[in-house]
Amino acid sequence: MADRHDDQEDRFVIVINHEEQYALWPDYAAVPNGWTVVFGPDSKPPCLEYVKQNWTDMSPKSLREAVAARLH
Repeated sequence: MADRHDDQEDRFVIVINHEEQYALWPDYAAVPNGWTVVFGPDSKPPCLEYVKQNWTDMSPKSLREAVAARLH
């Protein structure tokens, strides 16, 4: 059985949480609490390109802030 999310014609959004972590989310599904749409809806390739261009540090925001605080 094919994964529904492999269909390039499906529409997606990119969502972000309070830790600045991104997720690809199907446009037909309700966005979970704590997540905000930052891109889309669009097809999968542009959504993934958005993530590639914008999520340059996979570390959660709280970890980045803690490391920065220790360096000061």
